[in-house]
Parts: sequence; structure tokens; C-alpha cells
Amino acid sequence: MKQAAVAGLGLVLSLCLTCFAQESDTTFKVDVKLVNVFVTVTDEHGAPIANLKQENFELREDGKDQKISVFNKESALPLSIILALDTSLSTRKDLPLEISSAHRFVHAILRPVDALSLYKFSETVSQVTPFTSDLERIDHALDHLRAGAATALYDALFLGSEALEQRQGRKVMVFITDGGDTVSTVNYKEAVRAAQVAEAILYSIIIVPIEASAGRDTGGEHALIQLSEDTGGKYYYASSITQLDNAFHQISDELRTQYLLAYYPAQRLSDSDYRRIQVKIHGVASGEEFKVRHRTGYYTSKSH
Repeated sequence: MKQAAVAGLGLVLSLCLTCFAQESDTTFKVDVKLVNVFVTVTDEHGAPIANLKQENFELREDGKDQKISVFNKESALPLSIILALDTSLSTRKDLPLEISSAHRFVHAILRPVDALSLYKFSETVSQVTPFTSDLERIDHALDHLRAGAATALYDALFLGSEALEQRQGRKVMVFITDGGDTVSTVNYKEAVRAAQVAEAILYSIIIVPIEASAGRDTGGEHALIQLSEDTGGKYYYASSITQLDNAFHQISDELRTQYLLAYYPAQRLSDSDYRRIQVKIHGVASGEEFKVRHRTGYYTSKSH
């Protein structure tokens, strides 16, 4: 069922400043108007770069320089992950491989401070497990996934984003699908906005059919590619268990080597509801070519 999307990425974020010392478990909360930008930097071969400093980053909003107020390298912030598997009829033959690879990813990425929620989507979208770090519970749920019929890809993106919106820390969606969409009740634009509102980073693993199909609907596939890029994530194509494992391995590596840049937006000259974010790298050795990925912007108003 279609739910109300709550927007406002330039919103008031509740930052939890927690003392991690064993002697104290006190948590202090303070509301500040910060904009968080999680940044992934890779070299020309796609390997994450983890040794950059704050002075290597240049941050702008709508072309205007911003002062970086918070900088964390290899952020230790908790991860909230939506792992969503396409269980529609078109992926039936690939589902056992997807499940096997997902098991290994979950065991590699989850720490006690992290939480993962497993989703499946076919003609309907189901949250199979709530957010948990219980590996045994996730393993059991993965092993009991069953194939369905049609594909509600945009609904899954929308509902996964809504589930992430109220989470703290880094928020990630990992979707394994052939990219088709046949029965969603929300459209692409609504799914995009929900993901941007939630500050979710999308990683898409697109299962490629063994036999090319002239009638294959690639609309959802292209949507996943664009949304992955706009949220600072990445997309992968996979048609074998090795390619699936490699995609999960790269996602895991990137999530362990992200940078957090946060800033108080300077005076805005535009009345636009959407603010564009630009991040550049400078001050590195000549000849090095780095690729920078981050969310492309955020909304300043709430929509329903």
C-alpha cells in the first residue's frame, strides 16, 4: 500500500553524540541543521582510497563554497542496510545463487552496531526481517525465500527508503534484481524522491539474462542505474555466482572506506526546493585520477 513520503533532506538532523567509554553509556542529543554527505573515493581501477584528509576535499552547494564542519575518515557510524531480493518469476532460476551470495555478504559486512532488514519483492513487497544484527535470523529468512510472479521494483525502493528514513547513521539499500517493473503502485519519480529524502545510498546488482531478450523491459534497469549514481552508490551487472560475489565484495569494501563530510549550508540565493551538492578532490599527487561519488543533492521541503 502506498504510504506517505516524508521529505526534507536539508532537515534538522538529530545527531547522537555518544560516549563509547565503558564507564559511561550516556547519550546526548542536540538538534543541528547539518547536511550529511557520505563520499566514496576510488582510483582509476575502482579500488577505494582511504588516506585522504579534510583539506583534500572541496564542498559546494549550488556552486557556492561550503565550510566542512564535520569530517570523519572511514566512518565508524552504524550501518542500516536494506537487502532486497527480487523473487519474481523472471528471476526464479537465479534465486538460489542470489541467496547463496547474499549469505556471504551479510556475514562479511554486519558488525554488532549495524542492522540489516531483509526484503523480498515480486507482485508485492514484504519485509522478511526487521532491522537486526542477528546473523542466524537473517540466514534462516534467506533460506526460506520463495519465488513469486510479477515485479514491484519501484514499490520496493519506495518502502525500503521509508524504512530507512528514521534510522541513524549510514543508510544503504542493496537491490538484487533483473531490473524489470510490472506492477508498482508508485512511479519512478516517487521512488527517487523517497530515496533522496532518506539519504539512502543505493547499490544495484542487476542480474543479466543468459539469453538476450528483444522484448525485455529495460526501464527499471535504467532507473536503477540512474538512482544508484544519484545517491552516491554504484550498479553492477552479474550473471554468475562469481560476479555476484565480486559485486558484494566491492560494496563491502566501499562501505568500510567512506568519508563523512557535513556542513551548515551557507546563505542560499535560490528558491529551488532542490539543492545540488558538488564534491571535488584536490591536493593529491600529480597523475592520480580519483573518482568521487556522493549524493547529488537534497530537498529542503516536505512533501506528502
